[in-house]
Amino acid sequence: MLTALLGGTFDPIHYGHLRPAISLASEVGLKQINLLPNHIPPHKPQPEASTEQRLAMIKLAIEDLPLFALDVRELLPKASTRPSYTIETLRAWRQENGDSEGLAFIMGQDSLLSLPTWHKWKTLLNYCHLLICRRPGYAEHTDNIELKQWIDEHQTQNVQDLHDLPQGHIFFAHTPLEDISATEIRQNINNQACCENLLPPKVWHYIQQQGLYNAKK
Repeated sequence: MLTALLGGTFDPIHYGHLRPAISLASEVGLKQINLLPNHIPPHKPQPEASTEQRLAMIKLAIEDLPLFALDVRELLPKASTRPSYTIETLRAWRQENGDSEGLAFIMGQDSLLSLPTWHKWKTLLNYCHLLICRRPGYAEHTDNIELKQWIDEHQTQNVQDLHDLPQGHIFFAHTPLEDISATEIRQNINNQACCENLLPPKVWHYIQQQGLYNAKK
């Protein structure tokens, strides 16, 4: 079985995370996607919600979606005192599950374009496949020659390749373009603008109950 990891701060989790992932699962044949909340994301501002609040929102968002599970390895005390590097998470997963199990890491086009800034980025495919979701406003191709060559070398358009080998391929999925960001949601809430259509109702109610993202409150 091909297992997939989807990392993020999830501050808060929203339909821009969930809908493309559901579409991707259908296209690729994923039975489970493990949501992997970061503790200290190396490339993003620190989360506004606490770890406990982010976990609560994730659990509410996926409790009726059996496709999703929660992986808290990057929040464990041993890992939570330093940045969450994807390569270290992938290595740990391999140590636990062996070299023959299929593993994929899901990322958006925006993350792919910034990949040369990631820690030991060229070794990612030694541990997993990369499944790339489309993101509105981001170019489909890179001007970085090194990144382009790396993508060309490993890209496949054959879904079966992702199941035949445990790692090593890059697959560009035909996921829906969801123009939603957690930054937009936080700003809308702070400006008293309604954004409940951008995230699951249970998550929206939790945000309201907790008074999250509202600096004016």
